[in-house]
Amino acid sequence: MDLTVVAYVIYLLISVALTVWVARTLSRNGKVFLADVLHGNEKLADAVNHLLVVGFYLVNLGFVTLYLKNSDGVADARELFEALSVKVGVVLLVLGVMHLGNVYVLNKIRRRGLMEREQIPPVAPQGWAGPGQGPWAAPAPRA
Repeated sequence: MDLTVVAYVIYLLISVALTVWVARTLSRNGKVFLADVLHGNEKLADAVNHLLVVGFYLVNLGFVTLYLKNSDGVADARELFEALSVKVGVVLLVLGVMHLGNVYVLNKIRRRGLMEREQIPPVAPQGWAGPGQGPWAAPAPRA
């Protein structure tokens, strides 16, 4: 068997395994953030989490397959390791960027949810202060 084909097979095995591992880690730990943001709605958190994981798989596996082609053939074991190190290294960098992007987005969603909670008044309003009433109104003229 040609060493280039061996390099392709090893590259695919490593890249797909790494993608699955990162996606599962994001799914497992991201669900906690989503449940918090969605005020404990577990069913919605599961659905959003699943959609995020599917998108993660599509982007990363799409990149892995597009990056598969090796322009130079692999002639010996040294070139095999060099080609694999470059390809797997780039895949690891892309997975890291995607992971950090997901964590950033989840954190932004969580912060937005916390800000929405803070905007709820602690006590229900007890009445309406019309014009000229309330602590901010101009003092009444003296007679």
